[in-house]
Amino acid sequence: MVTGAASGIGAACARRLAAEGAVVLVTDLDADGAARVAEEITADGGRALARRLDVTDPEAVERVVAEAAGLGGGLRVAVNSAGIDGPLLPLGEFPLAEFDTVLKVDLYGVFHSMRYQIPAMAAAGGGAIVNLASIAAHSGFSGYGAYSAAKRGVLALTRTAAREYAGSGIRVLSVSPGVVDTPMVAALPPGATDALLDAVPLRRTARPEEVAELIAFLASDEAAYLTGSDHAIDGGYLAK
Repeated sequence: MVTGAASGIGAACARRLAAEGAVVLVTDLDADGAARVAEEITADGGRALARRLDVTDPEAVERVVAEAAGLGGGLRVAVNSAGIDGPLLPLGEFPLAEFDTVLKVDLYGVFHSMRYQIPAMAAAGGGAIVNLASIAAHSGFSGYGAYSAAKRGVLALTRTAAREYAGSGIRVLSVSPGVVDTPMVAALPPGATDALLDAVPLRRTARPEEVAELIAFLASDEAAYLTGSDHAIDGGYLAK
C-alpha cells in the first residue's frame, strides 16, 4: 500500500515495488492520478489497483487498509508518502487554518495510516512500514514551520512504533529526502530552492526513482536488521 502515489515519490515507489512483484494498492486524494499510475504499472506487466484516499479521514483509511490486507498474502509493505507543504510564510504570519491543514495531512495522515496498517500487518505475520519524513525534520527552513513540525512528528511516530511492534515482526523506518524533482517542488515560487541547492554537495535535485530505490531496499529482506532509523537521501546536505 502506497499513499500519495499519484505522482512524485509515491508514484515512483508504487512502480518500483510492483517491479519487485508486489501487488500494489495505489492510493491518493487525486483519484485520476492514482488510476493513471496503476494503469501504467499494469501495462508494464505489474499488478496494481487504484483507490482514492484522503489520509485525514481515519474511516476511509481503515477501509482502504482492509482492502489492501485482502490482496495477495496480506499487507506486508506500506509506504506513507502523502503530504503537502502549505504556504511559505514565517510563523508570525502563518494562517492558523493552514497550519492545522498541514499537520492533518503530514502528521495525522501518517498516524491514521499506521494505526490501521500495523494490526493488518501483524495479522499477515509482519512486514515493513516506511514513512516519508524530510530534511526539514532535521534542519530549520524559513517558511516551512508547519511542514518541519509535522515531519519531525513523523520521526517520533516511526521510532515509537518500531520499538512497540518489533516483537510482531514489523519494522518501521523513515526516509528524509532533500530536494526531489516532484510536482510539489516544481510548484514552488521561482528561486525558492536555490539557496538550498547551493548547500547540497552533489549540486542537484534527486530523482523520485532514486528515493524509491532506497525505500524498496528498506522494505526488503536485505534490510531485515533495520528498524526505527531515519535515512537521509539529500545529496549530502545534512553532512554540513
